Amino acid sequence: MTTMTDASVREFKMPDVGEGLTEAEILKWYVQPGDTVTDGQVVCEVETAKAAVELPIPYDGVVRALHFPEGTTVDVGTSIIAVDVSGGAAPAAEEPAAPAPAQEEEAEPQGRQPVLVGYGVSASSTKRRPRKGAEAPRQEPEPVAQALQAELNGHGPAVAPDLGRPLAKPPVRKLAKDLGVDLATVTPTGPDGIITREDVHAAVAAQAPAAEPEPTAPQAAAPAPAAVPAPAASYDGARETRVPVKGVRKATAAAMVGSAFTAPHVTEFVTVDVTRTLKLVEELKADKEFAGLRVNPLLLISKALLVAIKRNPDINASWDEANQEIVRKHYVNLGIAAATPRGLIVPNIKDADAKTLPQLAEALGELVSTAREGRTSPGAMQGGTVTITNVGVFGVDTGTPILNPGESAILAVGAIKLQPWVHKGKVKPRQVTTLALSFDHRLVDGELGSKVLADVAAILEQPKRLITWA
Repeated sequence: MTTMTDASVREFKMPDVGEGLTEAEILKWYVQPGDTVTDGQVVCEVETAKAAVELPIPYDGVVRALHFPEGTTVDVGTSIIAVDVSGGAAPAAEEPAAPAPAQEEEAEPQGRQPVLVGYGVSASSTKRRPRKGAEAPRQEPEPVAQALQAELNGHGPAVAPDLGRPLAKPPVRKLAKDLGVDLATVTPTGPDGIITREDVHAAVAAQAPAAEPEPTAPQAAAPAPAAVPAPAASYDGARETRVPVKGVRKATAAAMVGSAFTAPHVTEFVTVDVTRTLKLVEELKADKEFAGLRVNPLLLISKALLVAIKRNPDINASWDEANQEIVRKHYVNLGIAAATPRGLIVPNIKDADAKTLPQLAEALGELVSTAREGRTSPGAMQGGTVTITNVGVFGVDTGTPILNPGESAILAVGAIKLQPWVHKGKVKPRQVTTLALSFDHRLVDGELGSKVLADVAAILEQPKRLITWA
């Protein structure tokens, strides 16, 4: 790490971008030594255990040094960039005299493309995984940042046109990074010259023979008298792929293990006819008050859960182990589990219980769109009180969800399917789903949990109860 001692040089330290976080990984630098920056300008993007966050610089000046290369995990409070605020240009001789880690990497062979926003490459807290080459120098940081932002949001070209980088979508770039494939060597077959997942797989398969002469320790041992032929190699030319556990995946794993072995989980199930709910969804889509809003079964399921909590408020609580207290919440921050390229995240709608149905629809739409774009902030994932996870979108009937730490209940929604159902004394085809409610048995006994689940089911079966019970 480079250290600056000039009084005119300000050191910008890694901030705590989320409550209680201790480290963050530098995903992308938007500036280089010698660039002029202004107060509020975004200089880099970092990934915490909760989200990808852009960091603005808090003063004007000229960048003197970047202390860490992209892909490095840095502790909160550690200086990451030095800026000369005196108004003069950075001395040209400083870079070769005391090269920062990022500059040292520029001496590596060319050919490695810049890491895409939203995906890091660190394998530990201070080291990077081996790379095939160094990043090409960026001449215009601002257009690059704008192009990468457009790509992440699903608008515009996949990469900045002036970089000469191959066209590929973020998931394809991540796949290539994980498999060690240089996209510049891949032949694209997609429309407009875009590289597809199949192109990456084909490139890896073509490289496989070169990796075969390297024997592993078990292969070096004496062969058995009658060796069984090895099974066919997978698409990546190897029988195993190791993926570093970090970021959202690491945080999720720790939270789920802590929850599973701390809170005594109980799960109850109910199967319900939601035919009338689906009819109401179609009616709301045609309602002018919901024009431009996302209206789907999840909206009414969310409202049904909020009404059930209003009728049974004791379920909206948390367990304070340190003080041996039950903390009852008089607000509902409704979490919605969302699967993203970075892993499973659970942002929540603040004060969801105080929102009207159109307001809830708008909040759900913003939450889902932001999560899919990978722009969910750490604050949006803090303070949840109860959660919904919709496993039905994957065709799953239901599950036994694990509680988010600090919450007392989580509702799993299964797939909605047309099934034979006894309706008004006759067997008819009806739209049916299964709900599963997991709760913390220290806070919620069987009676309370059953009442909440029964209320949700009753509302979905007869959605007019939203009016009479709300």
